[in-house]
Amino acid sequence: MRNSLRATLALAILVVIVGVHGQHDPHFWGGHSGIVHLFEWKFSDIALECERFLGPRGFGGIQLSPVNENVIIHLGSNRPWWERYQPVSFKLETRSGNEQDFLDMSRRCNAVGVRLYVDIIINHMAAQPGVGIGGSISNPGDRDFPAVPFTALDFNPSCEITDWGNAWQVRNCELVGLPDLDQSREWVRDRFVEFLDHLIELGVAGFRVDAAKHMYPHDMEVIFNRLRNLNTNFGFAPGSRAFMMQEVIDGGDHEPIRKWEYNHLGTVTEFQYSFYIGRAFTGGDMLVWLQNFGEDWGFLPSRDSLVFVDNHDNQRDHALTHKSPKAYKMATAFAAAYPFGQLRIMSSFFFDDRDQGPPQDGNGNIISPSINADQSCGNGWVCEHRWRQITNMINFRNVCWGTPVQNWWSNGANKIAFARGNCGFVAFNNQHQQDMLEILQTGLPAGVYCDVISGDKVGHSCTGKSITVLADGRASIHIPHDGEDGVLAFHIESRI
Repeated sequence: MRNSLRATLALAILVVIVGVHGQHDPHFWGGHSGIVHLFEWKFSDIALECERFLGPRGFGGIQLSPVNENVIIHLGSNRPWWERYQPVSFKLETRSGNEQDFLDMSRRCNAVGVRLYVDIIINHMAAQPGVGIGGSISNPGDRDFPAVPFTALDFNPSCEITDWGNAWQVRNCELVGLPDLDQSREWVRDRFVEFLDHLIELGVAGFRVDAAKHMYPHDMEVIFNRLRNLNTNFGFAPGSRAFMMQEVIDGGDHEPIRKWEYNHLGTVTEFQYSFYIGRAFTGGDMLVWLQNFGEDWGFLPSRDSLVFVDNHDNQRDHALTHKSPKAYKMATAFAAAYPFGQLRIMSSFFFDDRDQGPPQDGNGNIISPSINADQSCGNGWVCEHRWRQITNMINFRNVCWGTPVQNWWSNGANKIAFARGNCGFVAFNNQHQQDMLEILQTGLPAGVYCDVISGDKVGHSCTGKSITVLADGRASIHIPHDGEDGVLAFHIESRI
């Protein structure tokens, strides 16, 4: 009997360990990597983008905006982006589409090797009274959300976060007035598990957990470990667990809640990566310091870090964004070429103020992006993922996956270069008013290579610059200070 009990306990511990470790795997297809946040896109447009661009170009997956019903903040053509973060039910009904639209998108994206990760809100419900997109009622004053149903019993007592240095307040009080759910209650946990299991049934590969910092890790662990395995009908291996991206904004040692409290549950948003990479490529730090970019900078281990240049929140405040295109492309190229963390690319819409929602018609319906002849987007959409310099660096990342950084070079300041094994080479010139013209060791075989930043390899020629690598692996690297791009990159598959 005692041996049987030991065996049962050992099996239970193993199940928990496997479940937790599995939450770090994004389940990319071979030859695919990188997650694109198609911020506020409609499901039908996402399905098309998977088939015509993301799948063929080797992107690994998509972060979706919240997919469950939210309250309508106000009718008309100026509905804000953040209304998606005010849920009223777990019905799959938003401006992006309904459940049938979601399932069609999931089938089509998974079929071409593009995984889906849903932004989930399990910290709170809507602060705005009114009616949701699907007709559900929001009555936050009474903590009444009948479409779930949640009642006042399911929420923490009402309080305001007045001290962001107080961990108890951050986790138990209301984030900007949003009614704070009690994740320790079984009824609340059951509703979350039902919702997430339904999304898993519909083919998702994982989740981005909004406001994870505002919830206790042990409550989240209970919920995550109760989830079903991923659906093998969508090409996932038996026993696969949902990939987790947890939003924990950790600004450093002064924080009362640290990212290390969550990384056993999956990846964690590494906001310090975003801050430092933005500062480096806008001149606040020197590029030479990036040689050991990673844990030595106070980041989580690579396996636990979700890294990004900007996201939908900080691009409205202080981050480097598409509004500074040269620096932004350089920073994104570095993030794609340097082997640290799980990389997420932002794909935005243009905005003039921080509340502005996606392109929409007079009735508040989202307008689809148009695709221009040069493959860029129109109708108010930025589509950074379609910028040649970013698309081609995702391919660079895929081609050189698993190879080490070698042949690091710098001028001691803002000109740097490095190889990825004998697979690829990238160089950056962020030196003010100075061209970069150096003979550098690339580590690549002799030949003529196309620079994938300035153009593409088409047949046996380059549409942009070409680089000749000599028999000893050296090449002349030229990046003018006043060029369109401050980066040059090539890899073994761009050889002509």
